Amino acid sequence: MDRVKLVSSGAHDSSFSQADAEGFSLTWNRHDLNSDLKEMASRSVLCWLATVDAHGRPNLSPKEVFVVADETHIVIANIASPQSAKNIRANSHVCLSFVDVFVQKGFKVTGSATEVQPQQPGYPQWQSLLQPLVGESFRFSSVFVVQIETMTPIVAPSYHLRPADTTEASQVQAALRTYGVERLSHPKVRWPKA
Repeated sequence: MDRVKLVSSGAHDSSFSQADAEGFSLTWNRHDLNSDLKEMASRSVLCWLATVDAHGRPNLSPKEVFVVADETHIVIANIASPQSAKNIRANSHVCLSFVDVFVQKGFKVTGSATEVQPQQPGYPQWQSLLQPLVGESFRFSSVFVVQIETMTPIVAPSYHLRPADTTEASQVQAALRTYGVERLSHPKVRWPKA
């Protein structure tokens, strides 16, 4: 399968104009989609993994170590998430979100997850993508491999409620003030011009 469904968020912003111009679900080439997702994932400190147990009770858990592995998979380290692991074994349907808290944009990804444990085939392949991110700081109990099914842009309401006043640069400036932080240069982050 070389295509993935992109669901429009309904927001009106140039970053997502292909989806918004049509106003309904689209199918995009995975290659284009993957570069946008990789960019957003690299700008996200955490991703959030939502799972559901066998009784339908939801669980939301922050994940610190993750990578967009290829055009169809996201891999997440299971460092200390026994509930996420138990839920994925009971129900493989998951939802992930990646959000740049300064720009206030991101992606929601849905798919099916598999827990791969160290003794299972394939574990070394997936683990080798994650371990360089943390060195020897963490050992993984297992990894969660998510097969991407859909992606939906996440865009703060300000972008479409106040389009004349809201730009990525204005969102970054407001967030810097709100959080009381200063902008520093970082090689992985391309901030909008102020």
